[in-house]
Amino acid sequence: MRVFLTGGSGYLGRATLRALHRHGITTAALARGDTAARTVSELGAVPVRGELTETGLLAAAARDADAVIHLGQVADGDGAEIDRAAAEAMQAALGSRGAYLHTGGTWVYGDTDGVVDEDAPLAPPGLVAWREANEKQVLARPGRPVLIMPGLVYGNSGGLLERFYTAPGRASGAVPCVGDGANHWSLVHVADLAELYVLALDAPAGAVYAGVGDTHPTQREVLEAVATAIGRPGQLEYLTLERARERMGPIAEAFLLDQRLTGARARHELGWAPTRLDPLAELSRV
Repeated sequence: MRVFLTGGSGYLGRATLRALHRHGITTAALARGDTAARTVSELGAVPVRGELTETGLLAAAARDADAVIHLGQVADGDGAEIDRAAAEAMQAALGSRGAYLHTGGTWVYGDTDGVVDEDAPLAPPGLVAWREANEKQVLARPGRPVLIMPGLVYGNSGGLLERFYTAPGRASGAVPCVGDGANHWSLVHVADLAELYVLALDAPAGAVYAGVGDTHPTQREVLEAVATAIGRPGQLEYLTLERARERMGPIAEAFLLDQRLTGARARHELGWAPTRLDPLAELSRV
């Protein structure tokens, strides 16, 4: 099998390339420059030079593949349209030869009422509201589309939590907590999530899987672990949503979501078996 990835040189992409190669799967990966090309080459993938906006190139790479994993994103005002066009081009070119794995995220579920699965109603905050329409289009197209919905990804000192709270320029003073911190977060270790992508290559058309671990710590518990890791145990600064938006931007609303999702479907249908079961212990050692 030959798999084409977008976003292969990124945080999740690197972990996914490692997982694919552990399973003996040949890979090619989009690379927008020399550094990205070097990164994916070192991980055993054939670089495909180009941008996520080059739909003709994406289609050609998809035609040469037996499956596609779309991890790449563009973080600007055109991101939604770029994501839609890229997905459409790769799905059309891949056809029904293999799975097209599209990356979403659990934030589109908004606040959950207790523990829910992938069939819960969607109520996305503004930051990710665009995903809903794109993902519906992905699942409606011919072929074998599969939607992976990661929770908050952490691990290997490179996830959103590590970068947002401990990156240079941010790791000073108390750790900001949105609200009282009692809301729950659904987390997943990047290596466990990468294994889910490999297993989902055999998933049926239209399948949707929440990539989340079994525990749902509160925002406060997670940030206390992060504060310990950066040498400021117990130093949290509680912010109103308005104040948090001023300091953090629109991501503040997502951090305030109260989410408890289960990854039981992936475990039961694909045999997914996450092994990183103590996120608080790992995050306290960032």
